[in-house]
Amino acid sequence: MRIDVDRFLTRKAQESARRGRIIFALDATASRQETWDTACQLQAEMFREAAGIGALDVQLVYYRGLVGMGGECRASRWYSSAAELTAAMGSITCQAGTTQIERVLAHAGLESARTRVDALVFVGDACEENPDVLIRFAADLGRRGLPIFMFQEGADPEVEHVFREIARLTHGAHCRFDPGAARQLGELLRAIVAFAIGGLPALAARQDAGAVKLLSQLRG
Repeated sequence: MRIDVDRFLTRKAQESARRGRIIFALDATASRQETWDTACQLQAEMFREAAGIGALDVQLVYYRGLVGMGGECRASRWYSSAAELTAAMGSITCQAGTTQIERVLAHAGLESARTRVDALVFVGDACEENPDVLIRFAADLGRRGLPIFMFQEGADPEVEHVFREIARLTHGAHCRFDPGAARQLGELLRAIVAFAIGGLPALAARQDAGAVKLLSQLRG
């Protein structure tokens, strides 16, 4: 009988634990293979971070190829374990193409209308679309209460301007990281997990550089 009670209490605790829901979007055009491989390795850290404070569901979104010539922008189902997400990401290779950030934002709007989404994380290094169109999508997502975290690889100033504006309009944050800097990106991703599950208090409890970068913008 005691074992049954313990199992019941454990199940109830798991059901009541705060679940963070993150859309994890990546540019999968040809130049992104190294970063894609890095993200494949780092996503397991996201789930480990979540285990200490709640639970995590992640939906993978990526684009690659040329629009109108076999290009694609795909969204996965929601994954609740690192093993599932690793398998999904491991089956994808980057292909030459142009950015499709508009399609990512449009999908985020549809998904957030169906279910709660705590954050959209985008990782990329380029923006080849009309900034005005992207900004209109971002403003709509901001009104819906979906924060976007734009993680920019490299230092292109035009890309930074657009990414910063998307983050500002959605009450998210923009952060740059150096090409190949797995540690920087890993800290940022873990910080987002803390925010998605526990909000600003959980993010403030962290002391790493990623959390400090995000907090400076979210509180600003």
